[in-house]
Amino acid sequence: MFYDSSRHTVDAKNRVFVPKRFQQALGRDEEGHVIAFLTLGFEGCLFLFSEAGFAEVRARLDSFAFSGREMRNKQRMFFSKAKRLQLDASGRLLLPEKLKARIGIEGEVVMVGVDDRAEIWPVEAWEALEAEHDADYDELDSVLCRDPLGDRDS
Repeated sequence: MFYDSSRHTVDAKNRVFVPKRFQQALGRDEEGHVIAFLTLGFEGCLFLFSEAGFAEVRARLDSFAFSGREMRNKQRMFFSKAKRLQLDASGRLLLPEKLKARIGIEGEVVMVGVDDRAEIWPVEAWEALEAEHDADYDELDSVLCRDPLGDRDS
């Protein structure tokens, strides 16, 4: 599971440190390297998945493969931007220039854990999103305090 958030500097070689808690959620390949799938996310961020998490996303998208041209085009766009990456020995992830430019990353990012994935945000975009939606936090009670059976008062 990915959780918490932290701020990180992108170095001159487009590398950014991935927090240890995220590295543990990502997992390792046969040689012991930390592996991640990085792709364009929604609302101006990048998605960082573990190999297993990316396989789940792929399975969801595959189930719609033959439902029409529009869905196939969505698959093409999603997978054409996906990269399988290996973190270096220092726990840094190389951000591909195209993805970095697409969402406007310059200098610093915020990494946000969102359960099955981490999101990588340009600092300004994350701060704007947080400011816009921070007051909505109390509305989570309608989800967190709801009776899953729906037949009792919570």
